[in-house]
Formats: sequence, structure tokens, C-alpha cells
Amino acid sequence: MSVTPAELSEKVDALTAELEPLCTSAAEAVWQHNATGEERWEEESVRLVTAIRTALSRPDDYVLFDQATRSPNGADPLLVRQALLLRNDMAPNQLAPETIERLVRLETALEGTFNTFRAELDGERVGENRIREILETSDDLDLRRLAWEASKQVGSEVADQLLELVEGRNSAAREIGFANYYSMSLELDELDEDDVFRTIDLVVEGSDEPYRRYKSRLDGELATRFGVPIGELSPWHYADPFFQEAPVVDLDLDRWFAGRTIEELAAGFFTAVGFDVSRILARSDLYEREGKCQHAFCMDVDRKGDIRILCNLTDSEYWASTMLHELGHGVYDEGIDHELPYLLRTAAHTITTEATAMLFGRLTRSGAWLVRYAGMPVEEEANVASRLDRSRAAQQLHAARWVPVMAYFERELYRDPSQDLNGLWWDLVERLQLVRRPENRCAGQARYADWAAKIHFSSSPAYYQNYLFGEIVASQLQAHLLDATGSWERYVESPEVAQYLVERLFRLGRSVLWQDAIAQATGTGVDVGPFLEELATA
Repeated sequence: MSVTPAELSEKVDALTAELEPLCTSAAEAVWQHNATGEERWEEESVRLVTAIRTALSRPDDYVLFDQATRSPNGADPLLVRQALLLRNDMAPNQLAPETIERLVRLETALEGTFNTFRAELDGERVGENRIREILETSDDLDLRRLAWEASKQVGSEVADQLLELVEGRNSAAREIGFANYYSMSLELDELDEDDVFRTIDLVVEGSDEPYRRYKSRLDGELATRFGVPIGELSPWHYADPFFQEAPVVDLDLDRWFAGRTIEELAAGFFTAVGFDVSRILARSDLYEREGKCQHAFCMDVDRKGDIRILCNLTDSEYWASTMLHELGHGVYDEGIDHELPYLLRTAAHTITTEATAMLFGRLTRSGAWLVRYAGMPVEEEANVASRLDRSRAAQQLHAARWVPVMAYFERELYRDPSQDLNGLWWDLVERLQLVRRPENRCAGQARYADWAAKIHFSSSPAYYQNYLFGEIVASQLQAHLLDATGSWERYVESPEVAQYLVERLFRLGRSVLWQDAIAQATGTGVDVGPFLEELATA
């Protein structure tokens, strides 16, 4: 079947006109569900997401778009690009309507459980901020252990439903000819699975020596602090429930954020480097409350400027970094050329928007940024400069070892969800993060499902590799910006930052392949070199 450019344009326009209002309404429902935890918004989300996926399930449209992308027949490249994205969105939805609705209900219910779940600690319901506070500050080892165990309670709560969802996703993927859902998701997201894991393997290999050196030093400090032998350190001796964040062991950065209004501090930075974030902040939901999602995200609701951030801010370095990260996503969305067609009016890829978010989120461990925005005296910055550099590199090291845990695990989860998953999880944590598993933690999946406590397996499947690629590309962007501005001091206050990012990356939207967008911004494809160079300073 040959598709003429006119026929293709008519079909793309018709489906876009149907999808755009549905997607906007669905985004609003998802936002409200995360902000309130109310069941009515969960039901509305299910209804709208089901309607979207049903519209994407029409086999005749799928065949037409598939044919048009294989034989463009002289059609405009932007039109063919839209047809390709529609084909990729339609492929996993070539399912019966009842199957689509069942998967959507499972996904939405799991997200709702995570949003409203509060762990029990000594008879009290506590949120994630309280657990993080204990692990960061308490010297009470019994309390630390209880807090860490509490952080995993949600895993046991959701594991059965999540495994049901994994089986459902796999079954749907096999119906359209893929080995499993994970492999399908990467291919339809324009990622080559072999290339992805070759890059991950390179990072694991390249980070091994600096990570072991860093981890040995950290373990020595923690053993001294807690009065235990290094060989007896357990997960609750570390400052993060998953050991995914680097602790600031010999620096007290929180004091520079104490009593500060974090969103105002962040806005001051973005203004200085050429971005106006006032519209984003005016629409955002930034502080903790009962029933609200405990995590953080940025959402472009309508691709017309309604961009919002959900956070649970406290006056800490962690949440300052998170605020910069989420605003990084927001300024990317605002910088996309709004003359592009709706389907192309989004980031080139998750990798590129994560790279931008990480580029900014790193800055709370930059001396120049702390002096300029957090009030650190210049003379103190000079005294702690090397420790800040090590701390920033340590955060990169954590990504280099934590993201592979998630990626390797999730690939195996979808290859064989019936295996001993908690055992697999701790095998990877021990091998890659060098964190010792607690005794009896792998006694059986019915009791423990530590892996399932990570929300991404439920709400953002086949996503986590994008964080590592984002860090790699962020290091490439950072190298270019430092070269262009000449110093960290100029980098953290120069409008050249916005000019460079908007013109070289943001404005392209999804009109080009993500690899081409990165090449246009940095002059090369994905290059692990700058990232690995940073790791060596930890």
C-alpha cells in the first residue's frame, strides 16, 4: 500500500486533533491524582489514559503509519517524523480494549499506592522526608535500621500487583512480536538495547577503580562514626535508602540553605543565566502534605506553556538540588519552538531533558554557585573547594553504579519475572554498589521485595537507563558551557547558558532524532569521556 503525502498529512492531523485534548485532560488528571491522592482523579486518569491508548490501538492507522515511514513517498520530513512517532506509540497498543483497560488500571492503582503510602516506624506513620532525615543525621543505630526497613515496606505492599503488571506487559509485547516488554520499550523509544548496555558496561568498567577507592574511604569514615567494623556496615549505615545519593560526609551544606525559601533561591539562579521561571513556579505545588505524592516531577500539561513542578521542599541541599533539577526540565519545555507541530513539541528524548535537569541539579555542590546564590563566603569556598569537587564527583560515581543496578535488574525482571528477584536485586547491589545485604533479607519473595520499593518499576518502566545517559550528556554540555564562559564563576551567572541551550538543543523539540540533537549541541554523539574524567576526582 502506497500512502501519498496528502493522505498522510490528513491522517496525522486527524489523529493529532483527537489526541491533543485527551492528552491535556489526562495530564491534568494525573497531576491532580499526584497532588491530592483522591480516588476520583485516579478513576479519571484511568478513563482518559484508556481512551488515549484505545485511539492508538486502531490497526488500520498503525499499518498506514508503518507503511508511510518505510516508504515516505516524498512527504515532508517533519510529517514523516510525526508519522514515525505515532507508529511507535501505536505499536504497543495493538491490543484488545479490555487488555488496555486492565493494564491502565493496574498502572494507575500502583501509582496511587505509592503516592498515599506512609511507612510505619515505631507505631507512627512517616513520610519519606522523615526517613531521609533519620538516615542523614541520626547516630541511633536501632532507629536507623528501623527507618531503612520502613523505607522498603511499600515493596511488599505492591510486589504482587507489580508482578501481575509485568506479566501483562510482557504478554502484550509478545502479541506484537517482541521477546518481552523491556526490549520492546527500548526499541520503540529509539534506543538500541545492545548499544545501551554496551555504554552501561563501559561506565561500570571505567568507574570501578575510582568507585572502590571512594567507597573504601566512605566506609572507613562511617565505621569510625558508628563504632562498627567496616565488614559489618549495613544498608542503614548509609544516608540514602538505596545508596543512590552521595552523602556529604565532611561538609555541612544544609546550613547554607537553612531558613531559605528554596524556590526563590532557584529562581534567582535561573534568572541570572537567562531563564524566566516565574510562570512555572506560579503553577507549581511545592510543599509536603498528607496524601500527596512524596517524590518530585515536572509536567508540561498542554505543550502550550502550562508547565508545573510537584515537590516536597524542605530547606536542605537535597531539595535545593531537586528544585534546580525539576526547573531544568521546565526551562527545556519552555524553550521548545512552539511553532512545531504538537507531536514534535516535546523534548528530543528523555535523555536530553534529563541531561539538562542534571546539569542544573549538580550545582548545589559547586563552590561558585554556593558563593553566588547560597551565601557561602569566598574564603570558605576556597578552603572547601577540593572537598566540593570530590563531593560532586562522588554524586556522579553513585549514578555510575546505581543506575546499572536498576537497568540490569529491570532487563532480567522482564526476561524472567518468576526468578528469585530479591536475590537478584541484592546480588547486583553487592556487586555494583558494594553494599552488603542484610542477613535473611532474601528469605523469600513473600516477605521481602526490596526491589519493588523503587517506584520506577511501577510508574516509569524501561526508563532508568535514561538517567545514566542523562549524566553522560550533562557532562558533555557542562564541558561546552565551561569552555564558552571561561570559568565556573561566569558559568553560574551568564545568560550565555540559556542562549546556548535554547538555540542548540531546546528549540529543536522532537523534530530530529535524539542522537542528532546531542550532536548539534555538543559536536559529537554520546561520549562517556567527560563523565568518566569527572569520576576520577572523587
